Amino acid sequence: MKKLLSILLAALLVLSLAACSSNNNPGGSDTPNNETGAVNSALELLNTVWASYGDDEKFPSAGGDMTEENMSMEGPGKFGVEDAAMLDSTLGFPEASVAKIDDAASLVHMMNANTFTCGAFHVANAADVDAVAAEVKDNIMNRQWICGFPDKLVIVNVDGYIVAFFGATDLVDGFNAKLAAAYTSAKTVCDEPIA
Repeated sequence: MKKLLSILLAALLVLSLAACSSNNNPGGSDTPNNETGAVNSALELLNTVWASYGDDEKFPSAGGDMTEENMSMEGPGKFGVEDAAMLDSTLGFPEASVAKIDDAASLVHMMNANTFTCGAFHVANAADVDAVAAEVKDNIMNRQWICGFPDKLVIVNVDGYIVAFFGATDLVDGFNAKLAAAYTSAKTVCDEPIA
């Protein structure tokens, strides 16, 4: 128990230090811009959806991985694909499939990851999109959950980007509606309760 508490405190320290950073939106090219309808990066995709939320609709969120250059305390952030174990434990992307993606980003509820977690992943080979979506679904559905179960899982394909998000029904459904409005090419692959 003490070890778990120490890990949680260390993570909170990292998050608080990252909050002091002046670089909350790394990569200026990843700001929302969906005029052409094309997706240029996983971070741009999530930023576009997040920007469509009104101030009263947004929830406390963070994004990115634990690195200073990728961490965001105000919405989506880039998630490095080099650490397969972190992608799996944080976003539910299967460790064994990480070689199939070349870009990732995340958006997570700050209070509890089971309340809302979203990962966007660019599949490097278009022929692998369906297989990767199925692998992500199996990996998330078969997880051992801590601190309660999320209500549901939704997986959407947006032009070769797999967007997987799970959590409380109202937050998942709200994000799904915003995603569909932002990207008319979005195709739902999975919309199921997590048992």
